Amino acid sequence: MQLNQPSALENALSHLQCVLVARRTRINPEQITWAQYDVLEILRIRGPMMPSIIGETLGMSRSTTSKILKVLKDKQLIEQTARREDRREQTTSLTDNGEEFLACTAKNRREAAEIAASILTLGEQSIFAELCQKVALALQENQSEL
Repeated sequence: MQLNQPSALENALSHLQCVLVARRTRINPEQITWAQYDVLEILRIRGPMMPSIIGETLGMSRSTTSKILKVLKDKQLIEQTARREDRREQTTSLTDNGEEFLACTAKNRREAAEIAASILTLGEQSIFAELCQKVALALQENQSEL
């Protein structure tokens, strides 16, 4: 059985993904997985959250969320504290180590953006950013259908 040859778009997306993953791997001594990184990033963006809200926001099961939070807590990247309203519920937040890790990844993102800016005109940068957002949104929406 012969598979269809991938399109130029498929090859371009695959190659970009490979390059971005390789860059991320080089600056990730903690060996944080994508799912763990997503949890850290959602906490950075939205602030402290209950585990159930983290899971709902990222489309993760309760058990997956729990496992990820345990690893991040063991790596001292997050902390959990009992809520005043209901001591059985925990609020999850970034630790200083977690914020430092995200600052390092932000630096890597900025460096990648600077490299892209050095080879793209302002118009191309605007188009690229718009297209990336459009494709990311479509992929994200399609993910919920899987």
